[in-house]
Amino acid sequence: MLRYILTVAIIAFASSCKLMDKKQAEEAPDKQFALLLDNYYEQGLKFNPLAATQNGDPRYNDLLPVDISDTYRDSLKTFYKNYMDSLMHFSRKRLNDNDRISYDILKRELSMNLQRLTDFHENYLPFNQFGGLPLTMAELGSGDGAQPFTTTKDYEDWIKRATAFSNWADSAIAYFKKGIDSNIVLPHSLVVKIIPQMQDMVTDDVEKSIFWGPVKKIPVGADSSKIKQAFTKLIKEQLVPSYKKLSDFLKNEYLPKSRTTSGINAIPNGDAYYNFLIRDQTTTNKSSEEIYQTGLNEVARIRKIMDSVKNSVGFKGDLSSFFEYMKTDKKFMPYKTPKEVLDAFKAIHQRMEPNLKKMFIHVPRTPFEIRQTEAFRAASASAEYFQGSADGTRPGIFYVPILDATKFNTTSGMESLFLHEAIPGHHYQISLQQEDTLLPKFRRFGGNNAYIEGWALYCESLGKELGLYTDPYQYMGALGDEIHRAIRLVVDVAIHNKNMTREQAIKYMTDNEQISEEGATAEIERYMAIPGQALGYKIGALKIRELRNKYEQQLGSKFSISGFHDEILKDGAMPLQVLEKKMDAWAEKRK
Repeated sequence: MLRYILTVAIIAFASSCKLMDKKQAEEAPDKQFALLLDNYYEQGLKFNPLAATQNGDPRYNDLLPVDISDTYRDSLKTFYKNYMDSLMHFSRKRLNDNDRISYDILKRELSMNLQRLTDFHENYLPFNQFGGLPLTMAELGSGDGAQPFTTTKDYEDWIKRATAFSNWADSAIAYFKKGIDSNIVLPHSLVVKIIPQMQDMVTDDVEKSIFWGPVKKIPVGADSSKIKQAFTKLIKEQLVPSYKKLSDFLKNEYLPKSRTTSGINAIPNGDAYYNFLIRDQTTTNKSSEEIYQTGLNEVARIRKIMDSVKNSVGFKGDLSSFFEYMKTDKKFMPYKTPKEVLDAFKAIHQRMEPNLKKMFIHVPRTPFEIRQTEAFRAASASAEYFQGSADGTRPGIFYVPILDATKFNTTSGMESLFLHEAIPGHHYQISLQQEDTLLPKFRRFGGNNAYIEGWALYCESLGKELGLYTDPYQYMGALGDEIHRAIRLVVDVAIHNKNMTREQAIKYMTDNEQISEEGATAEIERYMAIPGQALGYKIGALKIRELRNKYEQQLGSKFSISGFHDEILKDGAMPLQVLEKKMDAWAEKRK
C-alpha cells in the first residue's frame, strides 16, 4: 500500500510539471521548484522513518520498513527516477542562486542513488560490526537515543516499531544468504566482531536488557504496569529471539562462508563499486590513485612536523619510540574516573570560548552535552557526535567511549577530538544547518560525508587560533589525528584497490602514528566494513583549507575569517564542487 500511494503522488506531481507551459515556468519557477523540494523531502521520510525520528519528526516513530528487501529497493528506485524526471522540467538558468544550489545538490543526489540501486547489491551485506539496524535499534531502544519516551504514545510507537524488527532480522538472514550465493560476503575478521554484538542483546533477564532502559523513565501519569508488561513481552518474544537468530546464523552458517580477503574489490563488480564509493563519499571525481598519492604526501609532510615537535621537548629517539613513550608513560594517564575524563573535555570548551566569538558570527541555539558512550557499544565505538533535534528539545551529544578511565591518555588528541566532534565541528555545522528554516528540508536535514567530516577535520586545524595546542604533547596529539586522516587515504585505497591485506594495513598505521595495535585493528576493520567513507575527511578538509588560502591571498585586508566561516556554514552541507562555486561567488563580491 505504501508503495502504491507514493508512486501515485509522485507521478501526479511529475505530471503537473509536464503540464506547465513555458510562460508559467518563467513566471513562477521558484514556487514550483520549492514544491518539488518539499515533496521530495516529505515523501522521502516515508521511505526512511528512522531519519524522521533522528530529525525530531515524530510522525513515523512507529514504522520500521524492511529497507533491504528487493521490493523496497524497487519502490525507492521508482521514487528517485520520478523525481529526476520532474527535476529535468526546470531550467537551472531561470532559478535564483540558492535554488541553483538546491538543483545541483538534488541532481547529484538522485543520480548517485539511482546508480547505487541499479548497479550494486548493497542489501546482500545488511549490516556489519560498525553499523546497521541491529545496532541502531539498541541505540534507539536504550531510552537515551533519538527515539523519544516522554508520552504514552511514544512507548506505543516504539513497541510497534520494535515488533517489526523480527521481520527485518529474518530478511537480513535471507539477504545474507543471497550474498553467499553471489560471493558477496563480509570478511571473516568482521563477522567475528558482529557475533558477540548480537549475543550481547540476548538475555533471560529483561531488566538487564539494553531495551529495558525506557521502563526506568516512565513518565508521570502513564500506566506503569501496562508498559512494563508490554516491554517484557516485547523483549522476551520479539527482540531477544531475533538477536539470537542473527547470532546463531552468523556463527553457524555465515562465518564459514565469509571471505579471507580484505578489500571490496574481491567481490563481484568490486572495483566498480569502490570507484562509485569514492565519488559518493568525496563528492569529487578524484581517482583512487590521486587520492592514494595525496595520502602518501600528507603522511610525509606531517611526519616532518611531528619530528620537530619531538625534538622540541628534548626526546632522544625516533618517532616510533616517541609514540611508544606517549602511549605508555603514566604521566599521560592522570584520570581515575570517567567523570574526570568528561570534565577535562568541558575544560577544553571553556578555554577556547573567548576566541570562538572572534571566529564565528553565528552559533547554534541547540543545547550541547558531553556523555560517556553506553557500555553495550563502547568497546567498538569511537568518540562521536549525535545530532540534536531542530527544535532544541534533544541536545547535540558528544559521546566519549571510556572503557577504563585510568588508561585514558591525554596525548590521544583530546583537544583536536573536541574541535572535531563537538565545537566548532559537528555541533556547530549540523545544528546551524538544522536551525535554518529558510533552507529546503532535504538540505536542512541532509548532507554528505566530504563536507560534514571535512568541516570537522578543518576545525581541528583551528586549535592554535582558538587558544589550544599550547602544550606540545596536545599539539602532538592533534598532529596524530591529522596524520591519522592522511593514513586513511593510503590504507583505504590500498585495501580496496591495491590488495593490501588487513595485517599490512594495521602495520602501516602503527608504524606511522601513535596508536595501539588494538586501536589500529578497529580502524582498519572499520574501513573494510564501510569502504571509501574514511576518504571524505581529509579530502573535504583539504578543499576548505585550499579555499581559505585562496581567498586570503585574493582579498587581503578584505578577508574576514568569521565571514569565511559564516559563508562556509551558511547554506548547509553540499558537494565540494558545489561548495567551491558558491564560495568563489562570495569572494568575487568582496573584491
